Amino acid sequence: MPTAAQVEKKLKKLGSAERARNLSWFFKTGKGQYGYGDVFVGVTVPEQRKVAKEFKEISLIEVGKLLVNKIHECRLTALLILVEQYKSGDEKTKTKIAKFYLAHTKYINNWDLVDLSAPRILGDYLLKRNRKILYKLAKSKNMWERRIAILATFTFIYNGESADALKLAKMLLGDTHDLMRKAVGWMLREVGKRCSRPTLVKFIDKNISHMPRTTLRYAIEHFSPAERKKFLAK
Repeated sequence: MPTAAQVEKKLKKLGSAERARNLSWFFKTGKGQYGYGDVFVGVTVPEQRKVAKEFKEISLIEVGKLLVNKIHECRLTALLILVEQYKSGDEKTKTKIAKFYLAHTKYINNWDLVDLSAPRILGDYLLKRNRKILYKLAKSKNMWERRIAILATFTFIYNGESADALKLAKMLLGDTHDLMRKAVGWMLREVGKRCSRPTLVKFIDKNISHMPRTTLRYAIEHFSPAERKKFLAK
């Protein structure tokens, strides 16, 4: 059975010192920044996807070891493995993985880790289930849990459902972190693209007085220049 140590060894072998430096800058690992303390070895996401498929049969215990690893690529590869296992699993396996995911949100602590896993695991799992856990996560003091909550709705939106995305977006409009403002705006944009533009316009008109400008810009990104100008003027 594959081990976490084998995955880490493979990732380090694929790493690049120059790329690691660039990733450390890109993911804001400096003191006081959102990714402070994160460690990179310099492996691209496509390479990590290949590693995830290679080690797809690894146990959840070993995945857990990767998730608590200080190396960013170990945590992302662990999540990509979970996505692979979830995708091919039966209902029992999917439930087990979704619960495992929720039990380890502490380690899903950067925007790429959230974005590449929350819709594919938690969003898919909750598609035909009660979604109250998302509202609990949206109230969390942990920004990454709040991002998990809104990003999970991407799967709902993709399937033509906008209600929970809009409710969570409204809850999170007051979030002060730029990464959350962008995430909320992104999901609102997707509501307009994939579900109903009139529904998005109605939401904006109702909430524009307290909608952060960053969120608004993301939400109306695919509107015409004239429409964008009109909303931004408000």
